[in-house]
Amino acid sequence: MGRVTERRRVLRLREGAVSARPDTLVAEEPMEIRLNGRPLAITMRTPGDDFALAAGFLVSEGVLGSAEELRNIVYCAGATAGGANTYNIVDVRTAPGLVLPEITLERNVYTTSSCGLCGKASLDAVRTTARWPILDTPPVRLDAALLARLPDRLRAAQQVFDRTGGLHAAALFTEDGELLDVREDVGRHNAVDKLVGRALRGGLLPLSRTVLLVSGRASFELAQKAVMAGIPVLAAVSAPSALAVDLAVETGLTLVGFLRGTSMNVYAGEHRIALRAPASQG
Repeated sequence: MGRVTERRRVLRLREGAVSARPDTLVAEEPMEIRLNGRPLAITMRTPGDDFALAAGFLVSEGVLGSAEELRNIVYCAGATAGGANTYNIVDVRTAPGLVLPEITLERNVYTTSSCGLCGKASLDAVRTTARWPILDTPPVRLDAALLARLPDRLRAAQQVFDRTGGLHAAALFTEDGELLDVREDVGRHNAVDKLVGRALRGGLLPLSRTVLLVSGRASFELAQKAVMAGIPVLAAVSAPSALAVDLAVETGLTLVGFLRGTSMNVYAGEHRIALRAPASQG
């Protein structure tokens, strides 16, 4: 579907000169996720990778953990009164006999492109629903210099951002710094869901030997999604929230913030980072 970007007229002012021209903007549309025919959530997203987005969302909800648990995902036909398909409603069908967590059936969620899973900020909920404890066998060990190079690699892979300047991105790297996948979306949490959903459909969960890098800040929701996918390291170019740090400490997640140039802050899980000098106290 070619709905990732749209063209709009813009009036440009540059050094006193005024001109009118078309501008390329990122698209943003609502998508409703249904689970076995029942409405579950609505998110504002950039169209594209919609099935992966839905699958990744359900990983973070504790519904799915393997490709075998997913029967299929389809767009809902007749989404409008006239019977047209808007490609904005997807229905996820789980495998027969799969026991669904009660939280998915009790909650109808509206998630904006910025907030993630609003109202679900519960450490206990993640602790009780995470399928894969973040254990290292053998341990993941990252050189700080390697981490410092990852934001440039992410930025170089952001094709739509180059055209619009209006997208967040999330990328998966190996512990050796190899780029495995990158997704862009108007929302950071959507970009992560697309990554995780693609991994689930490819039979790659848990992502126990990977690093998740996100543009912007590291919210509780992004830390939650990393934990639910079995990812041991989450790095962000901006600040984490206090609750994200609490969740990282609680689950053993390595959480890195302010990853810019050669500088970074390690908020939790420092045992996975090979530091060149002892960490100072205080």
